[in-house]
Amino acid sequence: MAYYLGLDSSTQGLCALLIDAAGGKVVLEAAVNFGKDLPEYECPQGFLAHPDPLVKHSDPLLWAAALDLLLGRLRDQGAPLAEVAGISGSGQQHGTVYLGAEFATALDGADSLVEAVRPCLTRLTSPIWMDSSTSAECAEIEAACGGAEAVRRRTGSSAIERFAGPQIRKFAKAEPEDYADTGIIHLVSSYLCSLLIGGSAPIDFGDGAGMNLLDLASGQWDGPLLEATAPGLGKKLPPPVPSHRVVGEVAPYFQAKYGLAKGTRVVAWSGDNPNSLIGVGGWRPGTAVISLGTSDTFFAAMPQPVVDPDGYGHVFGNPAGGFMCLIAFKNGSLAREAVKEQFGLSWKAFDVDSFAATPAGNNGNLMLPYFVPEITPLVLREGPRYRGDQDFLAGKTPAARVRALVEAQAMSMRLHSQWIGEKPGTVRVTGGAAKSDGICQVLADVFDATVERLETGSSAALGAALRAAHGVGGFAWADLAATFCACVPGKSIRPLPAHVAVYRELLPRFAQFAREG
Repeated sequence: MAYYLGLDSSTQGLCALLIDAAGGKVVLEAAVNFGKDLPEYECPQGFLAHPDPLVKHSDPLLWAAALDLLLGRLRDQGAPLAEVAGISGSGQQHGTVYLGAEFATALDGADSLVEAVRPCLTRLTSPIWMDSSTSAECAEIEAACGGAEAVRRRTGSSAIERFAGPQIRKFAKAEPEDYADTGIIHLVSSYLCSLLIGGSAPIDFGDGAGMNLLDLASGQWDGPLLEATAPGLGKKLPPPVPSHRVVGEVAPYFQAKYGLAKGTRVVAWSGDNPNSLIGVGGWRPGTAVISLGTSDTFFAAMPQPVVDPDGYGHVFGNPAGGFMCLIAFKNGSLAREAVKEQFGLSWKAFDVDSFAATPAGNNGNLMLPYFVPEITPLVLREGPRYRGDQDFLAGKTPAARVRALVEAQAMSMRLHSQWIGEKPGTVRVTGGAAKSDGICQVLADVFDATVERLETGSSAALGAALRAAHGVGGFAWADLAATFCACVPGKSIRPLPAHVAVYRELLPRFAQFAREG
């Protein structure tokens, strides 16, 4: 029997999911929490302490140690590692790892991954997706390449502080000697993939598109952007490859230490968002996915790389082929919890009573829920804004405030996803707030689409396992999605025509309010 292993290196931990693709079942799961299990790396929340709040770095040795620890746990649990036919993985997007050229042979004779990697590092820390310290570098890159629109048109995104390109530029400027000594720059995904194959792995299109360096049209590194970012950068990057590419076999290190079989093939790793697209069954156009988490995220498959003219959305490679969009909203559950706590509401009062007590459209009462600075749209001044009747403005109607919040979140997603050019027929919703009938009904009505609810605990790891099954085992995407990514039976919500008409009229008013706010 052949099994397929998916790994996901997120901000705070590394998890594994083993599937029997032919049998249609998850065999087992395991996880490592960075703060709890590897406290010696001083990254309790996945990043190192720093006096500058804009700087968020992690220790790349932490990720290597976690891979050893996790595979050891799988072995000790009796996982059938010798029967694993294929492996793929997911890494938190945008993080970069800086290594000497000797990294390609680092595993030869090593007793541990940390021991192998430590002497290869030319930069002891890795900036991750939470880092916002490269505004100057973003401006420099855009100025050198014809402006933000030109960078968006070529790479799918404006120059973004957390993206790899601006981070590399900052390193090259601040530490030119260490940059010169760097032979290879990996993303978190390609770094861990490299460890698995005992060589330097390529970067897949999905994660590579989140670097401000990949030309979407050609699938190659963009020459002018490389030149604008750092000297000699083209020679320091692995080649970009399609996400389904088998990039090697597991190194002898993993065969001897953990019992993986010789010849176990490794499919190129990708970023957590591209893997999640696969893991929730959103692999083809027509289905949008909304993740209701600390931040809310909207993503969907795209047949063509259309870019957001306002610069809020991003285009990455879709591991199933083509492209995907991603739009993030900071005020997700942070805002929902703020309103809930402001009025001392129970979850039932928020989730059930508030929607029952208020009509669709909320009698025209509107909110801009900027409880923290927002990134879509860009709003740096925190604090919600209100427009409506006197009781609403005075906070005397908690139910109306709840509905105003949820309607604002849904309408903002609708407005800021229109650049994609295709209206989804289905919206798949995941995350803690997906349990709410009220929230899901508002989403169905605002998008005029059926909402399907998912209960996937580790969509990125599942997506990686499915990609291994596709890339190595030849399983079809449609079959994998139908088996592993089915929606919760009986929990889908259809749009109500009367409500759809209300939101169709309200949307322009909300858009105007947002422009003024």
